[in-house]
Amino acid sequence: MDIKGTCISSTADEHGPVYVYQTRTSRILSFDGKIYQSSMKLNNIHGLDLSYTQSMMAGLFFIPRLKTATIMGLGAGSMAKNLLSSFSELNIHAIEYREAVAKTAKEYFYLPDTERLVIHIDDAVNYIKNTDIKSDIIFSDLYNSQGMEPKQIQSSYLRDCKNSLNKQGVLVLNIWHTALKSREELDELLELEFENRLLSFEVESGNTIVLAFKNDIPLIKREELMTKGKWLQEKMNIPMERYAKLLCDRQGL
Repeated sequence: MDIKGTCISSTADEHGPVYVYQTRTSRILSFDGKIYQSSMKLNNIHGLDLSYTQSMMAGLFFIPRLKTATIMGLGAGSMAKNLLSSFSELNIHAIEYREAVAKTAKEYFYLPDTERLVIHIDDAVNYIKNTDIKSDIIFSDLYNSQGMEPKQIQSSYLRDCKNSLNKQGVLVLNIWHTALKSREELDELLELEFENRLLSFEVESGNTIVLAFKNDIPLIKREELMTKGKWLQEKMNIPMERYAKLLCDRQGL
């Protein structure tokens, strides 16, 4: 199924095409002309249009004070823009393998030029293995036109992500359209690397969001989680109360 809209940009690098489509209300990044890689509402350029990107923000419930975040897979920069506009003291490191994608994010999706955002043109596995930067939260959303990057289910990658988290840090993984064998393998690796310190839930789009904790999962009462959900919802302009309730139900709070 092709994306509906007018193609306003079409470029290519050694990894394939990069398309930008525009509709009356939105601008869309795609690598194949069929699947949304990212979407931006033209009247809300700092918002999170896709439900799975909104749901990945559930990791923020467990961060006492957000200072540093790492985003694996910049895409059109939706998560970076929303976080930068919501948290004035936050510094972000975004890792993007394709320079053409980062360039498109700046030219067509209003990714800001600010010292609080550092873009690393690098392979995610190589970056996280060699970085000395510790993050409060790492968002891992590694996809290409064929689906989830195999790198996202390597034990060394998961271990390096864990080692790059602060003491109370959280790794947030987006899992979508994954073969059963790959999903089972990922579940086993996560249980091994994070010693079952995991929370997960599914969203309407069919994505599974996994929260993997470097240390013990913080004990948060339902009232406290719902209060933080309301605060984040007002701050970020996304339905965080929905995900707070979902996590409460998953934990039996």
